[in-house]
Amino acid sequence: MSLIMCRKLELGEAQIKTRQPMKQNSDSVYQPRRFNLSCKSVQTTTTAAVAGFRILDGTENPTFIKERVEKLVSNQRALLADVELKKQRPLDLTLLDQFHGNYIPKSDLLKVAYDHCREIFVKDEEPLFFAWGRRLDELVDGINGSHATNDVVDRWEQTTLDAFQGRPWTIYDVALSDTVSKFPLEIQLFKDIIEGVRSDMTKKRFQNFNELYLYNYHISSAFFLLVAQAMGISAESKASLENVYHGMITIGVGFSLMDQLRDVGPDARMGRIYLPQDELLAAGLSDDDVFRGKVTDKWRKFMKGQIERARMLLDEGSSLVIQEMNADVRWAFWALTIIAKEILYVIEANDYETFTRKTHVGKPKILLNLLLAYAKSLGLF
Repeated sequence: MSLIMCRKLELGEAQIKTRQPMKQNSDSVYQPRRFNLSCKSVQTTTTAAVAGFRILDGTENPTFIKERVEKLVSNQRALLADVELKKQRPLDLTLLDQFHGNYIPKSDLLKVAYDHCREIFVKDEEPLFFAWGRRLDELVDGINGSHATNDVVDRWEQTTLDAFQGRPWTIYDVALSDTVSKFPLEIQLFKDIIEGVRSDMTKKRFQNFNELYLYNYHISSAFFLLVAQAMGISAESKASLENVYHGMITIGVGFSLMDQLRDVGPDARMGRIYLPQDELLAAGLSDDDVFRGKVTDKWRKFMKGQIERARMLLDEGSSLVIQEMNADVRWAFWALTIIAKEILYVIEANDYETFTRKTHVGKPKILLNLLLAYAKSLGLF
């Protein structure tokens, strides 16, 4: 799925001229829903598009998210101008030569860089949107992840900053430098993702959904925002840029929640519980119940609410933004969200047993969902 979505990011350069830059439009105003603890939607009491997508009854969308969207919108024009400057700037290969030697002919450098990125997706069963993201994930969760330190992440952040300035450290960074010279990608989003990685190294519990929401923004929504900036929106779209960004954030949080609900057992075995502590307590559950891994009536009721919330966020985000995207990427976005919701249905069918049982969607079902996604991308229903 992600292979389709990333094909014009670090995987290739085709059809760049057909991209419509992200634009601002105030004609369409998003009316956010409000959610209560059991994830039932109720009528909104606010009309401000950016004032807050209510994630819990009486709880505004975190101020951080509001401020981040405002910053992304205000920076868009400057980013477009910056891309024009970067197109005229040659790569500084001093660092690349220093650390890896001058073994690749300069004429072949970009091709080799993108080929290396392709190899990551070919060998990875669950590819992320960027080769950059996949490598960062391996840095902290891979074979040597236990040795990752803040110094290691600091070094990664510095290589990213240098890549944005056209000074790649590695062959992969060459592809990243080339990508950011062609798309108006916000460096703050890369920093947000790195901040999520830092959090993942130390934070094993989340006191409430607000905390989990912010964490999921960093590890998931920021990726979706980068995809939106790279892919652009349709020239026919009437949606405001704020709506597009809020939709991407919402899809990202919903997708991450699905992933966490699917992997409760594996995460618990690593000492991590990606579930709101206050909601566990309200359901009569504790960390010990999660570690024991027994499905009880309390667990079923708790998971039902969590799944409903994840499904709602996926529905809300997808209905808000996907049809606003360029036509050639809508299928991938619909497929991603539809299959994510299918995984939630499988969890329910498995009696909410995600402690030891792997949540698996069969190939026939995946094929059916791909056809459904294609039909939705064409606006057939």
